[in-house]
Amino acid sequence: MNTEVTIAGVTFKNPVMTASGTFGSGMEYSDFVDLNRLGAVVTKGVANVPWPGNPVPRVTEVYGGMLNAIGLQNPGVEVFVERDLAFLADYDTKVIVNVCGKSVEDYLEVVERLSDEKVDMLEINVSCPNVKEGAIAFGQNKDALYDITSKIKAKAKQPIIMKLSPNVTSISEMAKAAEAAGADAISLINTITGMKIDIYKRQFALANKTGGMSGPAIKPVAVRMVYEASHAVNIPVIGMGGIQNAVDAIEFIMAGATAVAVGAMNFHDPYTTVKVVEGIEEYMTKYGVEEINDIRGIV
Repeated sequence: MNTEVTIAGVTFKNPVMTASGTFGSGMEYSDFVDLNRLGAVVTKGVANVPWPGNPVPRVTEVYGGMLNAIGLQNPGVEVFVERDLAFLADYDTKVIVNVCGKSVEDYLEVVERLSDEKVDMLEINVSCPNVKEGAIAFGQNKDALYDITSKIKAKAKQPIIMKLSPNVTSISEMAKAAEAAGADAISLINTITGMKIDIYKRQFALANKTGGMSGPAIKPVAVRMVYEASHAVNIPVIGMGGIQNAVDAIEFIMAGATAVAVGAMNFHDPYTTVKVVEGIEEYMTKYGVEEINDIRGIV
C-alpha cells in the first residue's frame, strides 16, 4: 500500500495536509496530533509585516460550519521564521507556508524572504474575503491572478500553489489563468463569503459584517469546484472544504484532487487530521487499493 503523492517534485508521505488558518503552525496541536503522521503542515497566512486582523467579534458558529473574519492576523515574516519555522524543523513532515499581502510588492517581499528557508512549497493566498485592501481582487479577476502568479513565480525559489477563491463565476477560468502564469499547483476552495445576523441584538454577528464560511456545509460546492478545476488544468489540485473524515477526503481525491486539506474540523476535533490519514489507509487495505493515485479522478 502506497499513500505517497508528488506535487511539483515534492513527495508527501500521504495526501493529508492542514488547511491554512486552522492549524497555526502546528504548535497548538502538537499535544494532540503527531505532526510526523501528516503529509504536510500548511501554516497560517504570513505577511511582510505584522497584521492585527479585524475587530472582534470575528468568529461565529452557523448551521453546518462557522464564519470567520479574522482578517489574516499574523506576527509578520520575521517572527514566523524565528518561531514557527524553527518549531517545524523538528518534525518529519513537509512545510507549506501560506503567504498573504495587500499588494504584489507585499507578497514578493515574503516570497524572497523565505527563499533560503527550509520551506517545501509556498501557498499564495489570493482569495481571503476578509481583506479589503486589494487581496480579494487578485483572486476574483483572472488577469490580476495571472499577473500576480507570474510575478511570484519569477521570484520564488520554492514551487508555488495558488489558493483560489470560490467566489467567482467560473473556477475553471481562474484555474487556467493560474496554470498559464506558471503556478505549480492550485488549492481550493477557500471560504465562501457569508453573513449572520443576531436577531435579538439586532446587529451583525461579526464586526466585519461578512465572513468566510467553512465547514461541512460547503463540501458539495468544494467537491464540484475541485472536479471542474482538475479537468481544466494539468497541474495538481489540492482539495479542501468541509472535510470531516476519510470518506470526505477520498471523495475529493476521486473528484481529481492529488492531496486534501483539513480545515474547520480541526477546531471541532483536533485529532481529525490523523483520523483521516488512518481512514484512508484502512480504505485502501479493505478495497485492495495499492496506490492512492489509482483512485484519483476516477469518476
